Amino acid sequence: MFKKVCIIGCGLIGSSLARAIKKYNLSEKIVSSNRSDIVNKKVLGLKIVNDSSSDTQKMAKDSDLVIIATPLSSYENVILKIKNSLKNGMILTDVGSVKERVISLVEKAIPKDVSWIPSHPIAGTEESGPEAGFSELFKNRWCILTPSKKAKEKDINTLKSFWKKIGSKVDIMNAKQHDYILSITSHIPHLVAYNIVNTSMNIQKEKQSAIIKYSAGGLRDFTRIAASNPIMWRDIFIQNKTNTSKEIEKFIANLEDLKNAIENEDGKKLEEIFIKTKKIRKEIIKAGQDVSKPDFGR
Repeated sequence: MFKKVCIIGCGLIGSSLARAIKKYNLSEKIVSSNRSDIVNKKVLGLKIVNDSSSDTQKMAKDSDLVIIATPLSSYENVILKIKNSLKNGMILTDVGSVKERVISLVEKAIPKDVSWIPSHPIAGTEESGPEAGFSELFKNRWCILTPSKKAKEKDINTLKSFWKKIGSKVDIMNAKQHDYILSITSHIPHLVAYNIVNTSMNIQKEKQSAIIKYSAGGLRDFTRIAASNPIMWRDIFIQNKTNTSKEIEKFIANLEDLKNAIENEDGKKLEEIFIKTKKIRKEIIKAGQDVSKPDFGR
């Protein structure tokens, strides 16, 4: 499919992409670039790429596809390094969770003959680093493309085909819509998880061990989400601050309604809310985003 693919940033997503590209034979050559020589050695040791170096310009040169898989805050620096190495007619994409701000940032800096087509594979685990990756990470997961004005139709189709070949379901939407939807489906749930875990531990030290010891499924599942990469999520919240702030305000208002219902012993109000949320859970299962099999914890 490609002669050379360059992955910039071989963490969970980047290393999983390298494994999937290799498994499905989608490129003659796979290279990666990481700031740390330790990470480059790890990636080479895992034998998931042909070459890996901190020299990003060198790795990106002559690539048909370059994938930026670094934290959002590093995009500007990455683009400055690679813009003169991007050949005419190649495809540039990323795997970031926020699109509107980065689209214009990258669009202004890259050559006009480069197709800039941001991607967001909605896949991941709480683990990070090149050792955490696996080729099946993207299987049956959505990948949303948010093409820029510099994207050619044939290249959009090529990138769609690429994501499908590694197992993803592909959809296309504009960046503004993407950032709004993901603020609700992903960003706020993560923020809530971070806050719930922080709140549960913000107690007297002698009680913390009991909280951990008797953590039920609810808290345990929140700790899994809250164990996600801190740098990645710091950047996501800042880059999507407008949408996230608006949803936080709605969340606080809804939480206040629940608090009032509890304080007033308004069982009817509580029941109405809980029935509504149970219906949403059924819709998520019906859409194939989860299974109805009971989960009583590991």
